[in-house]
Amino acid sequence: MTAKSFDPRKLMELAVDVMVKSKQEPRGDGKASPLVGAVLWNDGATDTASRSELRDGDHAEFTLLERKHRSSKLDDAVIFSTLEPCAPGSRKHPKLSCAERIALARIKEIWIGIEDPDPTVDRKGIKHLQDHGVKVHLFDRDLQERIRKVNREFIAQAEVRAAAAREGGGKQPASLSEFEAAQRGADTDDLSPEALKEYRAVLGKTGTRDVAAFHKRLSQQGLLVEQKGRFVPTGFGTLLFGKEPRILLPQAGLLGTLHFDDGTEELRDFDGPAVDAPDHAIAWLKDKLPNPITRTAAKRAEVRETFYELLREGIVNALVHRDYSIKGAKCQLVASPGKVVVMSPGAPVEPVTMKQLEAFDAPMLSRNPVMHFVFGKMKLAEERGLGLKSMRALASTAGLPLPSYSYKAPYVVLTLYPDVASATTGLGDKVLAKLSEAERAGWAWLVTRKSVTAAEYQQAMGVPNRTAKNHLKRLTELGLLRMTGAARATRYEVMR
Repeated sequence: MTAKSFDPRKLMELAVDVMVKSKQEPRGDGKASPLVGAVLWNDGATDTASRSELRDGDHAEFTLLERKHRSSKLDDAVIFSTLEPCAPGSRKHPKLSCAERIALARIKEIWIGIEDPDPTVDRKGIKHLQDHGVKVHLFDRDLQERIRKVNREFIAQAEVRAAAAREGGGKQPASLSEFEAAQRGADTDDLSPEALKEYRAVLGKTGTRDVAAFHKRLSQQGLLVEQKGRFVPTGFGTLLFGKEPRILLPQAGLLGTLHFDDGTEELRDFDGPAVDAPDHAIAWLKDKLPNPITRTAAKRAEVRETFYELLREGIVNALVHRDYSIKGAKCQLVASPGKVVVMSPGAPVEPVTMKQLEAFDAPMLSRNPVMHFVFGKMKLAEERGLGLKSMRALASTAGLPLPSYSYKAPYVVLTLYPDVASATTGLGDKVLAKLSEAERAGWAWLVTRKSVTAAEYQQAMGVPNRTAKNHLKRLTELGLLRMTGAARATRYEVMR
């Protein structure tokens, strides 16, 4: 493959363009069919297909592989599909799923637009491809949003089916983790009655009128497993609701460390139910950390609450998306008066990339869907990628420094500053000594932005054009900014 012959972005865009040509096959059950576009790239040549292009109900990938390229050699081919290919078992026997067809065609690489939230597919199509050596990528976030908009009716119906399945009303998703199995040595007495009572209230009375019904509901959600007439917590049930989950799973919990300016520190371990950890950690820090520096008391209160809302989201993400198979590391919360860091073991789950996470533009692909579902039910997490997207918006609206993600093996690290003054101080004495007062003021504004142009900086800071360019050049030389584009398209990306 060469850069000239293979341009993933253009092929993604082509798949989206083809998607809208899909035909809605006639149905009598009111079920909406997805609009799907697929592109096959093979040795520089491209071909396309859309759902129902040649026959009602035919999937776009089936049309490409079986109707248009059944006799083609596809070992080096790449396929682009706007929707996750259907998974094994999702079609009526003896039909093969699209994921199986792609693997059998010996295609080694695929770009997928969005997950299919239908419970017969969700993550299973991606998992089958990855398990069979197919490298999976996801479409760019802006194209994903176009796909979701066009398919909003299908997605809404599929998510209703998914919710019913998670609560025992349909086929369950395939196992994606060892922690979905019964936890050895665990018993329902090991679970926190208080945490379970709160979750039971969230679920409502339907199916939870007595303990037996509630336990059955928890088993349907992958939190308990029935063994020899009794219920046993799964690994995820233990992590989420265990009184002391670290007795059975040492990697559980959240370790808190608070560093004070006088050199002393305070330690606090949040090693009870995972569903309680975010609020307990926030309450601990609120009593210890100073209020942000702002001009008015009202603004202080607003900024303070927004900062802790961002921190809560960060802690939830760390607990929900961490790799619990890494047994020698734990989620950590490291705080000081001017900075809070949240550390979560494990790189982003493939095919989500660190680059997407750093840009707060990562698609939603949970490593631990069982945990994510429970946190979502308890209004502690947002599903389908809305949480990350809202974090930048919240920080920007409040005038807070934008949060930043980085990777320091084996941790994904989230850094938050409570105010712009702290973000500036966080540069360190050596860097600060190289900046003028005006450049420091400029940096204090820049940390609330993702990227800027020279004209935007000039207007915001009220300085002449030449001065604005000199400031930006200086900050770039110090590694605080990265210049992208050229001439009038030049932008300065804030490095975090």
